[in-house]
This record gives sequence, C-alpha cells and structure tokens, in this order.
Amino acid sequence: MNATTTSYSDGPDKDFILYFVSQVVENPDAVSVERTVDELGVLITLKVGKDDMGKVIGKHGQTAKALRTLLRVIGSKHNARVNLKIVEPDGAEIMIEG
Repeated sequence: MNATTTSYSDGPDKDFILYFVSQVVENPDAVSVERTVDELGVLITLKVGKDDMGKVIGKHGQTAKALRTLLRVIGSKHNARVNLKIVEPDGAEIMIEG
C-alpha cells in the first residue's frame, strides 16, 4: 500500500490538532498540518513557527505527550494508529508516537 496525503479536512485527528495548536500559539498563520495514511497507520505532521515550538512541546514534553494521548483516543475510535511528528522550523523532527 502506498502512502497518500489527503485533503485539508479529512479526519478528526487532523482537525483536532489544527484547532488546538492554532488556539495556543502566538502565530496561528504559521501552523501547518499534513495527514498521511499508509499501512502503518496515520501520520500527522505538524509545523509551527520557531517562537511557538515551546508552547506546542510544553515543559518536559508534557503538551506533546497530552496531544499524543488525545490522538490515540481519536485513533482508537476509528481503529487507526495515529503518530504525531512535530517538525521544527530548522528542519529537525520530533516524533511522538501514539
């Protein structure tokens, strides 16, 4: 099965991340969310502005872990494994598995 990137409003997991992150960051226009589905499950790729990375990850990664937990709940409702990848503005990636 090939990986596919689906349209903007194609899943509750993507819509949730977009809504939540847009509410907590200073620059919501810099928020970008992509949703890819393959044989391993769903991959949500999140990009935010450099100044907002701390808000998205949180102290000791607590916000990112909470997002992962909520994505797991959404995914289990739809029988899907959901992973969250946060891409830093410099290109580094932070993988949060659900």
